[in-house]
Amino acid sequence: MASLLRAPLSSRISKLSDKESVDAPFAKSLINDRRMKQCKSLSTGLTVRGLNQSNRGHLAKASKDSMDIESTTVAENKVVGRNQGIGGVEVLKNRFLEFKESNYLSNSKHYEKLAEAQEPKYFVIACCDSRVCPTKILGLQPGESFTVRNIANLVPPYEHGPSETTSAVEFASTFSSIRDIIVIGHSRCGGINALMRNSGDNGKCIEGWLSVAKSARITTEAAYGYLSFEKQCQHCEMESVNSSLLNLLTYPCIEKKVTEGVLNLHGGYYNFVDCSFEYWTLDYRPELEGGSKYGFKNHSVWR
Repeated sequence: MASLLRAPLSSRISKLSDKESVDAPFAKSLINDRRMKQCKSLSTGLTVRGLNQSNRGHLAKASKDSMDIESTTVAENKVVGRNQGIGGVEVLKNRFLEFKESNYLSNSKHYEKLAEAQEPKYFVIACCDSRVCPTKILGLQPGESFTVRNIANLVPPYEHGPSETTSAVEFASTFSSIRDIIVIGHSRCGGINALMRNSGDNGKCIEGWLSVAKSARITTEAAYGYLSFEKQCQHCEMESVNSSLLNLLTYPCIEKKVTEGVLNLHGGYYNFVDCSFEYWTLDYRPELEGGSKYGFKNHSVWR
């Protein structure tokens, strides 16, 4: 890691040497000076345990001074961004510094608590689609939601075997603080579109993954085959959410909690065309005989 961090600095010095006459002592001094500044910056931000009251006072003052310096840096970056029309990773850098100034530093107690442990309230399963950001559309804050995102927001059955989603489901079940799991589908989903086309010309990994939702495609074609392809995709986008909710019950750790009444499974559908959110809850009745053990309740549309 240290060598990776040094590489950009040395390459910059090398480039500078091509343009100007820079001798070795100067270059070495420049590196040492920058390293000293980095060390000072890191040391002022450290939280040191076991200090006496006097030392803590000095640390608080040093932290405040570093915050004042950081605020100036953020302000300067904003000006540079506006004047130079920056792009790429530089945009992310400025956004991070703005987050640190306007959110992290002003909510330090909250982030100190999160640094010790997380106690999320929700487990969100959403799509990778860049237009669907659950933290943004639902206002989820750091530490509030355990989240996994994949193509078409699918949940494979337990028998599917290890994957990033199945492992996330098992890990989420270890949090007693999580009382609600929400699977969020969305409009104009490219994954569902590929599933419905069933052309077989997608990549091997994509085809294998989409097979998880094969039952949703079959159900949609049987019930809505007379509709346009676009309408069929819309129905399948919701049907695949229900399929994932039922697949969640194939996990022993999830089924146990749902049966005990300590965990709820919800479906969600975000339509970014008209900015609406449809919501419903799976009603699981394992004791029911002679009928379906599954139903849905609490259906509503948020507009």
